[in-house]
Amino acid sequence: TLALVALISAFGASFQYGYNVSVINSPAPFMQEFYNQTYYYRNGEYMSSEFQTLLWSLTVSMFPLGGLFGSLMVWPLVNNCGRKGTLLINNIFSIVAAVLMGTSEIAKTFEVIILSRVIMGIYAGLASNVVPMFLGELSPKNLRGAIGVVPQLFITVGILSAQILGLNSILGNAAGWPILLGLTGIPSLLQILLLPFFPESPRYLLIQKGNEEQARQALQRLRGCDDVYDEIEEMRREDESEKKEGQFSVLSLFTFRGLRWQLISIIVMMMGQQLSGINAVFYYADRIFQSAGVDTNSVQYVTVSIGAINVVMTLLAVFIIESLGRRILLLAGFGLCCLSCAVLTLALNLQNTVTWMSYISIVCVIVYIIGHAIGASPIPSVLITEMFLQSSRPAAFMVGGSVHWLSNFTVGLLFLYMEAGLGPYSFLIFCAICLATIIYIFIVVPETKNKTFMEINRIMAKRNKVEIQ
Repeated sequence: TLALVALISAFGASFQYGYNVSVINSPAPFMQEFYNQTYYYRNGEYMSSEFQTLLWSLTVSMFPLGGLFGSLMVWPLVNNCGRKGTLLINNIFSIVAAVLMGTSEIAKTFEVIILSRVIMGIYAGLASNVVPMFLGELSPKNLRGAIGVVPQLFITVGILSAQILGLNSILGNAAGWPILLGLTGIPSLLQILLLPFFPESPRYLLIQKGNEEQARQALQRLRGCDDVYDEIEEMRREDESEKKEGQFSVLSLFTFRGLRWQLISIIVMMMGQQLSGINAVFYYADRIFQSAGVDTNSVQYVTVSIGAINVVMTLLAVFIIESLGRRILLLAGFGLCCLSCAVLTLALNLQNTVTWMSYISIVCVIVYIIGHAIGASPIPSVLITEMFLQSSRPAAFMVGGSVHWLSNFTVGLLFLYMEAGLGPYSFLIFCAICLATIIYIFIVVPETKNKTFMEINRIMAKRNKVEIQ
């Protein structure tokens, strides 16, 4: 039951986040041509290149902006509708956006695509926070890390699927791009049909709804056995410990001394995750491969192979997180990213004078993606689930999600200017951010492997210099 609910939640929600990150890359020239033709159809003249660039920038950047709005909806929705209920409601955004994008060419309107990207962003903002929270609360402590990486695994599978379907020979062409954009609604339909048959988060049922019997039944289904006394008892202790504080809002989270270092930690890790330059590396990858002599027509196949490496390494993280722990994967992941950014700066500067340097650039891109896939991408959301208790977790995910999407939006907005001004040296900024994140994690972030939420809370209480009741 636990495996099935993890697969249905992640495929129905996280998969689409990844899919929509990548889906407009391949068909971009055909979509821009559609924008131009539609403008000509209405006004009798073609749009200026500046206006076309503005429209395309909006199409790309509205997705992370929508993600920020989605993150701001996490706290009220998960507290009032539950984790499972929020996931089911969220599917409305995805299906509406899929229908609008799929019919945009027939309706001869490009504005609808830009609007749909905002709606899809709201969907992704909710999904990227609610799925890790839901699965973290469903999992036993010895599987919490592995199950917690599953959403990130499906994000990478979504990116790879969009890259494969976006090949010119499949749907990344003048006729196929509306279908490519519209396919995003199918996982949502499957989730609406299947997820209602699975239990809600037992922690939500017992601690927030006060319904111990339903929580016990949900746990018995998820564990496949009747003896769930120890876990119910642990939830009761957590509930007792938190009764005095009540539900945390975002404001009270920022002012409560007992959660100070947890809050700083998730902000640092989420900023590090996005500001370490993952989107810039993907953006730069095509040019790096072209400069290494890869044929222009073959570049998209190389991009697909990078997407495949991303999936394989994230899958590896699922299997090694419970044996190696969270902390070492974070340090190793950011360490690989830091090293590859430093070497990539050197290689990009020397590739015109030293012929084999372009191959070093390719190796750096692959090493960077491996580092991000095993640590920087999947682990921060696992740690948000683990570092916060039931009353503060929704507000913590709202903060973490907002930082994630704001940082994503910032990189998308500023990287083109950084690249124009600094060229290859822009990767030194990403190198410095990775190094700062490593130092912080090494000093502050504890190992949370195989510990209950209460045990982790006690470790952080010592750092915050507060007593736990």
